[in-house]
Amino acid sequence: MPQPPRSTTPRRVQYDAKSGSAGPAGNRPRTGPGMMGGRMGGGPGGGPQRGGAMRHRGIGSLSPRRTGGAPVTQERSAHKKIVKIEGTVGLQTLAARMGAKAGEVLMKLMSLGMTGVNINSNLEPDTAKIVASEFGWEVEDVAVSEEDRLVAAQGLEPKGEEDEGLEPRPPVVTVMGHVDHGKTSLLDYIRKSQVTEGEAGGITQHIGAYSVPTSRGPVTFLDTPGHAAFSQMRARGAQTTDIVILVVAADDGVMPQTKEAVTHARAAKVPIVVAVNKIDKEGAQPERVRRELSEVGLVPEEWGGDTLFCECSAITGQGVEKLLENVALQAEILELRANRTRPASGVVIEAKLDRGQGPVATVLVQSGTLQRGDVLLAGSAYGKVRAMLDDRGKNTDVAGPSVPVAVIGLNDVPAAGDPVHVLKSLKEAQEIAESRHHRERRSVMSAHKKVSMEELQRKMSQGDQLELKLIIKADVQGSVEALSSALTELSTAKVKTTIVHAAVGAITEGDINLAIAAKAIVVGFNVRPAGKAGALAQKEGIEIRLHRIIYDVTDDIRRSMEGLLAPTLVERLIGKAEVRQLFKLGKTSVIAGCMVTEGVVKRNAVARVLRAGDLVWQGRISSLKRFKDDAREVKEGFDCGITLDGFTAMVEGDVLEVSETEEVRQTL
Repeated sequence: MPQPPRSTTPRRVQYDAKSGSAGPAGNRPRTGPGMMGGRMGGGPGGGPQRGGAMRHRGIGSLSPRRTGGAPVTQERSAHKKIVKIEGTVGLQTLAARMGAKAGEVLMKLMSLGMTGVNINSNLEPDTAKIVASEFGWEVEDVAVSEEDRLVAAQGLEPKGEEDEGLEPRPPVVTVMGHVDHGKTSLLDYIRKSQVTEGEAGGITQHIGAYSVPTSRGPVTFLDTPGHAAFSQMRARGAQTTDIVILVVAADDGVMPQTKEAVTHARAAKVPIVVAVNKIDKEGAQPERVRRELSEVGLVPEEWGGDTLFCECSAITGQGVEKLLENVALQAEILELRANRTRPASGVVIEAKLDRGQGPVATVLVQSGTLQRGDVLLAGSAYGKVRAMLDDRGKNTDVAGPSVPVAVIGLNDVPAAGDPVHVLKSLKEAQEIAESRHHRERRSVMSAHKKVSMEELQRKMSQGDQLELKLIIKADVQGSVEALSSALTELSTAKVKTTIVHAAVGAITEGDINLAIAAKAIVVGFNVRPAGKAGALAQKEGIEIRLHRIIYDVTDDIRRSMEGLLAPTLVERLIGKAEVRQLFKLGKTSVIAGCMVTEGVVKRNAVARVLRAGDLVWQGRISSLKRFKDDAREVKEGFDCGITLDGFTAMVEGDVLEVSETEEVRQTL
């Protein structure tokens, strides 16, 4: 029989709660083997788990099943309500993680009373927590402190084991004192070398680090500058040392930098051994030195105090052995120890940019052992140690505690005083160095605060203050710091010094281009122009001031600052003349016959006409004659004829006060 045509109208399907199956409305679906209803309904022909899942979600649904239903969605939404940050977070980043618009977050911050923010601002963790709570989110700060990151990157032992394996180490001794009191000469005698001959002007320009074998064992010496501009370097030397040798000249006594060195040593809580130097010179007064030092708190042991004094001479060597004995005695009292098996750590004593070797950092190892090939982190610089040089310039592969070495292989010049650590991997060192670099940039940017209207008006009122812009290039980082500090302190109410750029290395074309844009003077300290920098500077008219002694730099810049000031005009009285007789020449010209009573009268000088003590007229002398001849000047006791420029109403008895204007150079 022919089959009736199949209807194209879709059938209405309903769900049977009792049987757990679906079928046409009003009809119970048939079940059985081979039937779709049985297979989908969990009968013998189909699995109950799969069929139940499909029936529960409806026929025709092919999406995977989610176990747990609604509670799973609630857990996920609760999980999404937590935003994890690492320290500060950008406003846009926080808004994106919360699924909100940056503008909404910004408006919410402003409504909470926060000012000076925009969509590019970085938010502190506390601020981020407050604003996120307004949107129903919680902020969790998962940032790891830099100290913890360093410990993990070094692979150090757990706390409590760092005191194991300690061995005696050489003392680190810093030689401090006033300029030209013989610090380097004394160290030179101990080292048996000629260091002072290589120092410009006979003064130490930066910290020198030396490992010296003595009869009492090896000692590491740090020689610090004595000039006033190197205060930061002396402070750094005192902070990295175990013992301070304070050198005082017996013929000069206690000077300002001597007192400053005592202050730095006390701030670092470092014992002081006083070396009274130059006792072989005429006029030496060791007792005067003891008396002056006792006034600042350094009382000699023989006077009942606790400070060791030693009289010595850096030229003859007298008393040097006694000085070393005192240093060894202090070192024994301190019981200096270090662990040689740990990853090395220390401090950057000095750093420079060498044209052939690249960044070179003088590192003082304080703990552990530094080896060639180690991954080094020094401040915001990092790299693998390609080579190490000792204090005599010889290659070395190992440097233990209290040993200074020059390290080659860093990617940048670190700052003097930066901490040094050996890490396990170069990647970890790079991450920590970059985070430090970003933090330094943020701190520099935050230092440039917005100028208020009152501040702007004050600066406008001081518009007559001149500005001298400088670009500083030096051989080592310590000299850069000292020069920047010394030249900035030269600023006065009349002239302000601004450091546009300060860095280590030779003067390059980039420095000259920066000087052209900023209209600055380039100051080179123990460096010279490299490449085409000199020719470019000459072509563009840029001044390059090259110096080797720091006080020459400050004197030169001070003269340049004074040169910016316009000279002041000062009027000086040079003579007086009395009108004795008048001679008329025509209708418009009168010649006054005068007698010079004081000083001298000069042609074109300024004259004041006084009549009975009152000022009648002031102007210039247009002509001056001696008899019939023109004269440039007439001295006291001689008569002359004077014609005034534009004034003919003189009478006999008038007094002429003659003065001239001279330019006086202003000073700071």
